[in-house]
Amino acid sequence: MKKLLKAPLQLAGLGLASALVLTGCAASTTAPSQSAEPSASEDITSQPIELAFMGPETPETFEPVIAGFTELYPNITINYEQIPFDQLATTIEQRIGSGDSAIDIYTVDQPWLAQYAAKGYLEDISYLAAEASSAMPSAMYDVNFYDEKMWALSVWNSTQMMFYNKDMLDAAGVQYPSSSPDARWTWEEIDAASKIIVDSGSAQYGYLLEQVVNYYQFQAIAESAGGGSGITGSDMLSLDLTNAGWTKALEWYQDSFANGLQPTGVGGFDTGPMFSDKKLAFFIGGPWDIGIFGGNDVNWGVAPHPYFEGGEVATPTGSWSWGLNPASKNKTAAAEFLKYATINPVGNLKTTEALTVIPANEEAAGKYLPGLESDPRSAGVSDIMLYEIQNTARTRPTTVGYVQFDSLLSVALEDIRNGAEITSRIDVLTAAIDDAWELFR
Repeated sequence: MKKLLKAPLQLAGLGLASALVLTGCAASTTAPSQSAEPSASEDITSQPIELAFMGPETPETFEPVIAGFTELYPNITINYEQIPFDQLATTIEQRIGSGDSAIDIYTVDQPWLAQYAAKGYLEDISYLAAEASSAMPSAMYDVNFYDEKMWALSVWNSTQMMFYNKDMLDAAGVQYPSSSPDARWTWEEIDAASKIIVDSGSAQYGYLLEQVVNYYQFQAIAESAGGGSGITGSDMLSLDLTNAGWTKALEWYQDSFANGLQPTGVGGFDTGPMFSDKKLAFFIGGPWDIGIFGGNDVNWGVAPHPYFEGGEVATPTGSWSWGLNPASKNKTAAAEFLKYATINPVGNLKTTEALTVIPANEEAAGKYLPGLESDPRSAGVSDIMLYEIQNTARTRPTTVGYVQFDSLLSVALEDIRNGAEITSRIDVLTAAIDDAWELFR
């Protein structure tokens, strides 16, 4: 398995690659307004150029893609600056917000894109939209739009799946879940199986959501219950958190902790170790966990993400995009590096060499995904992830108010899993988000 870095395999699969190239792209729903390519006639091959690239990943993450690009453009030097994730938003505000031209390219957490675009922190790159549409699935294309313009390009994609401990299921006499997306388990089946396993003494807990109080993971649960994303309106600044679907999802969520099926008090980087330490029968996590769990001795398997009986099948998606600083003095060269790392399948594949994450480029993903099955325990995972990316992925809402929504909802989910009365807590949450969104109205 590839080494997994602290941030957040490759076999050629011709059939899988062909399927990726032929699907997803044509389904893109966003048509860009026109923008002019900057300095299209500028020669970026004859003079020495230095590009400054900023992001939260370790430098080793991007060494392969930088090396690949500079092999094509020996006159261009790319200097990468790592900013710790918890300081990235502040750094972008301080440096990009002040017009600092010393940064050319920076990483953009996709839900933040609308707010950055509205503030003028991103260069309009709609001139690259046609190429991007041909290279990426619709979810990874559309997520980079705000106000009918494209502001960034997706580098990575993500999904979620269900890991399960085969030995625990065997000991409790529970049949393994199917790896077929058409026969995926429901949350009701997870609850029933978990109760049997816990009651038998085979596991301390039934299951755990990896990002247990994060909207990234909860959105799919609410959408499966028929509740929608929770954000509506022509300006995407109206809330819908009290409908029947959200109520059902929140009640199920709270009950899973009250019944002891999910453990309370566990979050952040402590969720994955609960599965590796054999305290859980099931774990809902992402592709990066294949790399993490590759080092444990658990006899695990992988199945598709669950859904509610009679409800929609919905799965999390989204990751990082890269954007250009409007104040950059090297926009043509910076755009060329951006294209290499995203639209070019060779370059995009190089961004994944040092970690376990899905390339956003469809051709690159077709070559990458089969390699995740080099561990026999992950058999079938490439087909699962391909299906979810193409059919069930739900991107987080595009709204200038996402940052406030996400942070305030996480606090509310923490309270609800600890027993807070749901209706009154959602009322408090709604009032707090509405107050925060007055800034944008």
